[in-house]
Amino acid sequence: MLRFIWPVTAVIILALGLWPPVGSLAELTGETERLRQVRGVLHWAYTAVRPQPQLAPTAELAVAAPTLYGVNTFLEQEALPEVRAQSLALIRAAGFGAIRQQFVWEDIEIHGKGDFIDRRNDPAGVDAWAKYDNIVDLAAAEGLTIIARLDNPPAWTRALTNTIGAHAPPDNFADYGDFAAAVAERYAGRITYYQLWNEPNIYPEWGEQPANPEAFTELLCLGYRQVKMADPAAVILSPALSPTIAIDGRNLNNLIYFERMLAAGAGDCFDILAAQAYGLWSGPSDRRLRPTFFNYQSHLYMRDILVRHGYATRPVWISEMGWNVVPEHLPAPFGRVTEEEQAAYAVAAYERARQEWPWVGVINYWFFKRAADFEVNEPFYYFRLLEPDFTPLPVFTALRDYLPTFAEQPAAPESTLWFFWQSVRPGLILLGGGWLLLWLLLALAPHDKENRQISLTKREDSAKSA
Repeated sequence: MLRFIWPVTAVIILALGLWPPVGSLAELTGETERLRQVRGVLHWAYTAVRPQPQLAPTAELAVAAPTLYGVNTFLEQEALPEVRAQSLALIRAAGFGAIRQQFVWEDIEIHGKGDFIDRRNDPAGVDAWAKYDNIVDLAAAEGLTIIARLDNPPAWTRALTNTIGAHAPPDNFADYGDFAAAVAERYAGRITYYQLWNEPNIYPEWGEQPANPEAFTELLCLGYRQVKMADPAAVILSPALSPTIAIDGRNLNNLIYFERMLAAGAGDCFDILAAQAYGLWSGPSDRRLRPTFFNYQSHLYMRDILVRHGYATRPVWISEMGWNVVPEHLPAPFGRVTEEEQAAYAVAAYERARQEWPWVGVINYWFFKRAADFEVNEPFYYFRLLEPDFTPLPVFTALRDYLPTFAEQPAAPESTLWFFWQSVRPGLILLGGGWLLLWLLLALAPHDKENRQISLTKREDSAKSA
């Protein structure tokens, strides 16, 4: 009886490790084509035996999210206040609760330090703050939370503007700290959340120079201290690092970059970790997880780093999430899906986060719309929810139908046992597989009784020969 219990137990343990957490190939791989689904299953099995991220799903978060549903806006590019008002009214009506809006440094402190008068088109000058004041007023009127992204230094902050790039940091990091403080002081009590910089680990967001996590950490910490001094109630988001496997100087793998940031002291300089969550070539249900493979859930590795370094109470907010519907005649560096897939994926992405990721706060869809179609030949353009003239795309309609219905409903999150099962999968596979292999080896080896019989036969043969 025991000879059968051993292999059966091993198979059960192995099955518990390899059993898919969902009920279909599409849900497991995020793929729609059958061949890609089959390949995806093999890929998933390979990733399932690897060490899984530490996620600390029961950690009590230090910062509560005002909403799960956010969207990126480019309201500073809209010349007319009434267009900004129309945009924010549609955003609110669709069910979004937050906007991630850039407060462009080179568009506010344009001509020199402390100079907030815009003389680019009018020699007499206009108040450079006026447009942003209007955005803040309109957002407040709609009850929308603003996540203010602070970056894009003006030319006067760098001696080598023409050679170091328009996105390079200022020569004197204190200039950035002073600008961030000026924004925080002006909007104290009206804006709570500030994101300091964006994607400094890739070109061109750190200019024509190597990515430098230690230098960026210095900039981040300076900005953090300055904003907190100007408004102690402010909450600081780290920049979202771009998922990349590159280690080529100007681009640096996001996981390596973040580890080096923390080693340089960045853990004391943000309240919320920001991450990117693009779906690229697969849907939001894709459960494959490998450091060199990027999909919607790749940000789990960033959460893992947080937890391992002792910051499990820090939430993760998604700065940019979406799928690209770039036409066939253009390249597809961000993946390519149909409009119908984009719409379905957007809804499913929010729903998966509600059910599985209690450490995730605001997820900002990328993006609402552009002011004009001048980027129509750029793949970037095809993430939008609406056309510049406010024509809605299927993805906007799908979100508009979903968000008001589900935004206020409590999620039914996965149980602690489910998360535990996910984390011990590799151990179960190793235990079950090893146990089964050992049983097979012992089953194939000669038994002692057989060995004794063979030995006795040889002695008898030897005696007869003598």
